[in-house]
Amino acid sequence: MSSIYISFLVLVLHLFVLTKSSRVTVYQGDNLPHHGRCEPITIPLCQHIRYNQTIFPNILNHAKQSDAGQEVLQYTPFIKLNCSPDLNFFLCSVFAPVCTILEKPIPPCRHLCESAKHNCDERMLLYGLPWPKYLECSTFPAAGSDICVGDNNGTQSRQPSESKHPKVDFKANLDRDPTKQHGARDIGFVCPVQFKIPKNLDLEYSLKVGDKVERDCGAPCNGIFFSQDEKNFARLWIGIWATLCALSCLFTVLTFLIDTDRFRYPERPIIFLSVCYLMVAASYVMGWSAGDSVSCQGPFPPTISGTRLPNISVITQGTKHEPCTILFMIVYFFSMASSIWWVILTLTWFLAAGLKWGHEAIEANSQYFHLAAWAVPAIKTISILAMGKVDGDILSGVCYVGLWDAEALQGFVLAPLCAYLVLGTIFLLAGFVSLFRIRTVMKHDGTKTDKLEKLMIRIGVFGVLYTVPALIVIACLFYEQVHFDKWMVTWHRDLCTTPIYSIPCPFSYQDIERPKFEMFMIKYLMTMIVGITSSFWIWSTRRKKGFLRLF
Repeated sequence: MSSIYISFLVLVLHLFVLTKSSRVTVYQGDNLPHHGRCEPITIPLCQHIRYNQTIFPNILNHAKQSDAGQEVLQYTPFIKLNCSPDLNFFLCSVFAPVCTILEKPIPPCRHLCESAKHNCDERMLLYGLPWPKYLECSTFPAAGSDICVGDNNGTQSRQPSESKHPKVDFKANLDRDPTKQHGARDIGFVCPVQFKIPKNLDLEYSLKVGDKVERDCGAPCNGIFFSQDEKNFARLWIGIWATLCALSCLFTVLTFLIDTDRFRYPERPIIFLSVCYLMVAASYVMGWSAGDSVSCQGPFPPTISGTRLPNISVITQGTKHEPCTILFMIVYFFSMASSIWWVILTLTWFLAAGLKWGHEAIEANSQYFHLAAWAVPAIKTISILAMGKVDGDILSGVCYVGLWDAEALQGFVLAPLCAYLVLGTIFLLAGFVSLFRIRTVMKHDGTKTDKLEKLMIRIGVFGVLYTVPALIVIACLFYEQVHFDKWMVTWHRDLCTTPIYSIPCPFSYQDIERPKFEMFMIKYLMTMIVGITSSFWIWSTRRKKGFLRLF
């Protein structure tokens, strides 16, 4: 019996020291007795309380600190509001209980719970978060009736006072130098519980903010980068230009079908280029009419049981959302194919003007043109699908690659577009040099050059109508790639100032940048303008019999 009394006195003394000292290190090194289940606290919210060792499973049967830390995040804003000086310690005593010589966690005392609840439950209700049942104070032991953890300096509840506990201006706090805050450390982006994706759905979501990648986390469909008014304008803007592009390309294709013999090489690639832009424009029109059903998914079921915070719709990632995958395949495949058909068009012009190939000789090699124009985009499309690099586009309503992944943007969009544009421009310039030589010879021989000069003007205008928009699109994509990481950090900074998301703020406040909405609108316009002007050549051809008749 004496040994039992001695053990009980040791435990009481330990708890007394715990509540009075500013911070203690519990059972470190060789002093750890018996069970050996103490572990350092890793939950950021609880790393500066009066103890630094915890035991799991905790009172709520969380098996790991990561699970408990994710759930306790939802209470962070109320701690920041300072509605009760006991709330932080109370929550930590529940989610990360102190580790002692006992093999089970010690619950908080009832008076500690009552003090925290009395000061904070009304403010929680303002955010639609009632005091949870698993934190009901009646479930915790009263002081003196059982072993419990308390830090309340008495059992009488403190009444809230606006003068004593003023509301915190989160945005003002962001201007503080974080290196001067006691114990401050940058833990990077933490995914809010509202953005979490249930693991049982087998959806490979991830969100990169700064240098940190959060798995099973999606970007919100609304409120990231652009306002709702900007999204609505973008949908209308893209929808109108896509409709005009589709009508123009449809006119070109129908004109070809009516009289196919009139469109022979080297100008026939214009028809296939128009077909590609017709498919791209039709996809954007479908994205416009679909709203957010293609580019967004959810809301998914909450990943944490018992939480009252509803999940929100997130931007689609991966290939599990079939409408998104289908629209991606159409938009990406035909946009890349259109660029290759532009290269083929300039190549055939060069073969006809520079190397004096007839249309029969060029057409004899048309199977190689089709192989390059359709096989290369198909291989790239399949590679993207295999890697799951498909993202929803919140502005257009379709899906594409590289929208939320700068590396994918560089490898699958920027690099190919630059290569195709450079190659096509080389062939175009080489063809022009050859036409100038032909014009010089014809003038020297006294032959009229009116038709040749008109042809050169037409080719030059068509070349400008393609290369200038293509250059602008590439410039806009470079702008996105260079600034994307800074945009994400700025968005993180904005997100952490919203109390309902309960995430820590970043420590880097330099180079705060936001995307320029106008750049995105210019990009979409330039994407469609080539298809709209593709009928330029067809309108001219109605007055001419063909390219090769001039030679």
